[in-house]
This record gives sequence, structure tokens and C-alpha cells, in this order.
Amino acid sequence: MDKEILIDLVTKTMPFGKYKGRLLCDIPEPYLVWMHRQGFPEGKLGMWLSTLYEIRLNGLEEILYGLKKRYQK
Repeated sequence: MDKEILIDLVTKTMPFGKYKGRLLCDIPEPYLVWMHRQGFPEGKLGMWLSTLYEIRLNGLEEILYGLKKRYQK
């Protein structure tokens, strides 16, 4: 997995919708499941969200915790 994608997940925010302004890594799992069913958006945002979905699906959230602490301002 590309480290830059993981860093983006803990530094970039959701640009629209119910969770606008929230860090991508903080988006609740039910919303990610819903987006998975609807289809993720095109481009980088879709790639980030689908990666986050896979991380959550496989119970790997702990890989984001250390990065979030390191990159939080």
C-alpha cells in the first residue's frame, strides 16, 4: 500500500455531503458501506474512500492511528 495514500487519509477532509470537513479517516463505517453500494466517486477521492473502506473491512484501522497522531496539527 502506498504510504502517501495513508497520509492523505489522515490529512484530507471530505469535500461534500453529511461529513463535509471531517477527516477522511474519521468518516463512519456505515457511510463507507453506503458509498460502496452506491459507487465511490471518480478520481482521488474515490480511491481514498475505497482504500479506507478496505482498511475498515479488514480491521486494519490501527495503521491509521499512528499516522493521524503524527500528522495532526
